[in-house]
Amino acid sequence: MNNKIIHCKNDFPIFKNQNIAYLDTASTSQKPNNVITAITNFYKNYNANVHRGLYPWAEQATSSYESSRYKIADFINAKNEELIFTRGTTESINFISSAWGRDNITKDHNIVITEMEHHSNIVPWQMLSQETGAELRYIPISNHGELILDNISDIIDNKTKIVSLIHQSNVFGTVNPVEKIISISHSNGALVLIDAAQSIAHQVIDVKNLNCDFLVFSGHKILAPAGVGCLYAKQYILKNLNPYQTGGQMINQVNRNYSTWNDLPFRFEAGTPNIEGVIGLGAAIDYVKNIDMVNIKSHNEVIKNYCIEKLKSIDGLMIYGHKNKNAGPVISFNIEGIQSYDLSQLLAQQNIFIRSGHHCAQPIMEKLNINSSNRASLYIYNDLEDIDYFIKGIKKAVKILSN
Repeated sequence: MNNKIIHCKNDFPIFKNQNIAYLDTASTSQKPNNVITAITNFYKNYNANVHRGLYPWAEQATSSYESSRYKIADFINAKNEELIFTRGTTESINFISSAWGRDNITKDHNIVITEMEHHSNIVPWQMLSQETGAELRYIPISNHGELILDNISDIIDNKTKIVSLIHQSNVFGTVNPVEKIISISHSNGALVLIDAAQSIAHQVIDVKNLNCDFLVFSGHKILAPAGVGCLYAKQYILKNLNPYQTGGQMINQVNRNYSTWNDLPFRFEAGTPNIEGVIGLGAAIDYVKNIDMVNIKSHNEVIKNYCIEKLKSIDGLMIYGHKNKNAGPVISFNIEGIQSYDLSQLLAQQNIFIRSGHHCAQPIMEKLNINSSNRASLYIYNDLEDIDYFIKGIKKAVKILSN
């Protein structure tokens, strides 16, 4: 394992004096010291609104806020003007389905998503489909958790206006072939939105190389606070887009009869933003860049593969997906004859924290003919000792539940 990662658990104060195996990063990540320090430093030393005052606190707040925008845009190889701060992935998708969708989609069009989407990338498109009369189509998935692209030309066609899909599955860990789907979509004149909520913390993302039209993610998945996220959109699209919300900051001029809008990206950031969240996200980007995304991916591969091999040794345990070695460190499973919630509760009593339920992906559960599953999701603060403790905990829980 990389030297920068071996001791990084010490950078996360929540683990200090707590013997916890935290295996639920797909739900939310823990926060390193530098992120916490950046936020407390803001509140202790220069708490002020941004883009407004001329006094030192306000200027420092604005500088830190916009410095974070620069870091984050650079992290995904975007322009500053193309990066809009939101509350997270969910709001970002709703932004596009509302602000872009209502102006561009009619009953003559279709919208394409996949069967492996998180609810936040299903429901907004369902609502848009119902409002406009556009057909909502699904790219199917196999029982192994991979997209079935055999008949993709029958799904994405010249009536398709947008294709919105998850980059890395929050259930299977599957990393989808987004480059191929983007190419097919563009050849049919459709735009593409990539939900990078699960992938942003695990692999290098370059929006220019991907050539996606939109990309969305949440800060809390990549070591930053909750309540802040990002929407990337190509500049030419944003220039022709009407504001999603209105109010302070997003205007240029307001009189009694009409208003004009601010420049990009500010016209899409109405009201006082989540300043401390943005500053925290900038610090989180500093942290992962210091470790290097290549090192992070390599570390995650090691512990993921170790975990899968150990899980396979447990009788009656079924892992969903992971037929492809490129899958991310998200492992969903069930054990024959044992309810997922019972297992999760007994693990929690042993200080092993995993997720059980439908993972906000009920269509996947329906496809697998199950109601719920257990899910272990791994990150840089996990090590082989966590996995060994996890496996030991499962065996202990199974013994209790079997009796």
